[in-house]
Amino acid sequence: MSLKYFYDMYTSYIGKKFLKIYRDKKKLPDDYTARQFFDEELFPLFFDNEKFFMSVHSSPFDQLFAESGAKFKKHKKENPGVPFIPLHKIKEHRVRKLKELHEKIGNGEIGGNTAVGYYTKDNTGTTSGQITSMKEFVTSEDMYSSWIGEGLGIRVDGGIILIDKDDVLWTIFKGWNYYRKYLSQTPNLKDKQIETWNGHWLNHAFGEYFHVDNPLAEFDPKPENVLGKLAIPTIDWIKVIFALSRQYPKQTLTAYIYNLSKTNTTLGFINIQLPKVKKLVQLKGELYTLPRERLNHQNFEKMYSTFYDLKNACKLGVIGMKALEPKNLRAFMPSGSITYAQGKDYKFSNPKVQQKKNEETDEFEIREQKAKSKYNEQIINFQIFKTWITAMLNNKKELNALAEQVAQALIDFEVKNRTSESGRGKATYTRLSEDVKASKSLREFVEKLTELMSKYKEGAEVFKKVKDTVLELPSDLFPLFITLIRFEYQFKKSINS
Repeated sequence: MSLKYFYDMYTSYIGKKFLKIYRDKKKLPDDYTARQFFDEELFPLFFDNEKFFMSVHSSPFDQLFAESGAKFKKHKKENPGVPFIPLHKIKEHRVRKLKELHEKIGNGEIGGNTAVGYYTKDNTGTTSGQITSMKEFVTSEDMYSSWIGEGLGIRVDGGIILIDKDDVLWTIFKGWNYYRKYLSQTPNLKDKQIETWNGHWLNHAFGEYFHVDNPLAEFDPKPENVLGKLAIPTIDWIKVIFALSRQYPKQTLTAYIYNLSKTNTTLGFINIQLPKVKKLVQLKGELYTLPRERLNHQNFEKMYSTFYDLKNACKLGVIGMKALEPKNLRAFMPSGSITYAQGKDYKFSNPKVQQKKNEETDEFEIREQKAKSKYNEQIINFQIFKTWITAMLNNKKELNALAEQVAQALIDFEVKNRTSESGRGKATYTRLSEDVKASKSLREFVEKLTELMSKYKEGAEVFKKVKDTVLELPSDLFPLFITLIRFEYQFKKSINS
């Protein structure tokens, strides 16, 4: 069997894996089939309702909408002004499509419309590159199982993830009923988003504030207005990775990542190094002793976004620490030190605002709260950047401490010469400090640091120590260390201003 064929069948594999879990938990016999589950559980929840759970391209259930559109045009022409009831809102038509699906599967019609995620049934389809002659391997059990497997998919920004873990599959299944309730209770909400729901649900169910007795407490996927209709936004892939790391902090999981549309694509099997992901949150708690609200893990994970999208993260070969590089970090790395580095300074706003003359108290309090919120967000982003850099530097806290010392020495150097020099001399000292922070290579950094040591004897010990230390750093990690200095410099300047 070809690897490509195995990819096609993975939805069936997951469906069968879940079916075994379901039989065990419900104490059902071993001969309880995927079709029975489809008829008793999946169809009533997913399709026997005005709002469907998912769309399977060209399947009988999708064709119901095409038929409805054709009948609507005819009805409108023949019965102007008379209301038309869409076919999918009529139970007998939904049951008719269920029977049609059973007939197609019973007749051995294998394709993406009967077996979700599989190859097309002929050479004219948009996924005809997936045609195979190995149809004898596919059974009706495989086809029904594929619908179950797809229903357990986790849609994130960039694809759909399937996880071969019992807890993950059962947790997602338990969320199906809540999706039906959410669909029913949320007016104008777009349907056919079960995989998207699964991503938000897993993130919630594996969260530290999940209430078993009240599962929907504090859960809000925050629907957004899209073309006049509410839709659940696709969750960022890193949020699901964080959720998995909470549940499996010591394991490396293998995930199958793919996408279904008119043309199916696969990113294949990718290892996710969850211990390294978990290390980020743990390291943050070790690095900072700021007020509790700023240390909140939820805020840290909620605001975390990555430089790599899912596709490019997978191209790294494994989702580990490198794949978790924070979005926008390169904007603050020395220009020229790495691709897309811009050399910007990380600025902190002032959270302490003063009440303006003639300003109403309530208006001032709103403005004051906005200023504090903005500053807190800047602090959390600062922590995200610095935590990831420290993790990439193998959690060498001495490097973090050294970066703080260098930053303070640069500030002290500037302060001292700001009062002792004027004009051109002052500009020279300021430029030298900036040059150290703007170093894009190890050689340039050592040269500028050596020059600085000759002009600021008080910092010579710190500068020599950092010079000796960076010489032992791998060249690819140097830009991260110099960025650490830049962040510490800006932070210290902000709290002293």
